[in-house]
Amino acid sequence: MKFATTILLSFGLIVPAAAQGQAERANPPAPVSGDLRAVSPALAQHTDEGLLGEVWKRPELSPRDRSIVTLSILIARGQTTDLPYYLDRALDGGVKPAEISEIVTHLAFYAGWSSANAAAPHVQEAFTHRGIGSDQLPKAAPAPLPLNEAREAARAKFVGDSFGTTSPGLVNDTTNFLFKDLWLRPDLAPRDRSLVTISSLIANGQAAQLTSHLALGMDNGLTRSEAGEVISHAAFYAGWPNAFSAMTVAKGVFETRAK
Repeated sequence: MKFATTILLSFGLIVPAAAQGQAERANPPAPVSGDLRAVSPALAQHTDEGLLGEVWKRPELSPRDRSIVTLSILIARGQTTDLPYYLDRALDGGVKPAEISEIVTHLAFYAGWSSANAAAPHVQEAFTHRGIGSDQLPKAAPAPLPLNEAREAARAKFVGDSFGTTSPGLVNDTTNFLFKDLWLRPDLAPRDRSLVTISSLIANGQAAQLTSHLALGMDNGLTRSEAGEVISHAAFYAGWPNAFSAMTVAKGVFETRAK
């Protein structure tokens, strides 16, 4: 089923070629504005020196990956105020327009349609400002990545056995919309989809889902160091309590995989 493939169109992320270069916008505000300095000089200093001056430079996670994590958290939480700044930072740091488009699509499923819809105008504005048109965005129905038949069969059996009589519609939708469609879209690598998913779960305090998705992320290529640093980075954008809840889950996943 290819329902997910209509999302790019419905969110208005495809910029008409005639509009390229026509729209102008002011440079996005830096995370530290004059208003913030007037309200909380301490927070302004933490942002300049601690978050942007230190955390974003740590080697455990690349700047590109930090952009993916940050965009995912802001979109998942519906916190769009800082999106213009971080969208520009992501595009300057190597995140491709097609990847940003897929992040929005992916988060519709993991954070809800409204969260993705709220981000879409900001993404479109960033794309229009840079002259990014539909030729740089994913196709609505691309050729999918190969399906890991054995892993998908095991996942489907576990979910079906556990919840098939509770919500058969959700069980079927999870197979058809997510694991046989969304996760196979080729314009965002499986490792990066795991980054987006893990970041979204942390952002919304959904620690119960983290065990399976952290394990899947590491199967998809995330290292233990990278996964741990995602949690550290997320503390600044989703809050320390959500990060500590995630850390408890991650500890169990790391220990189990080390055996």
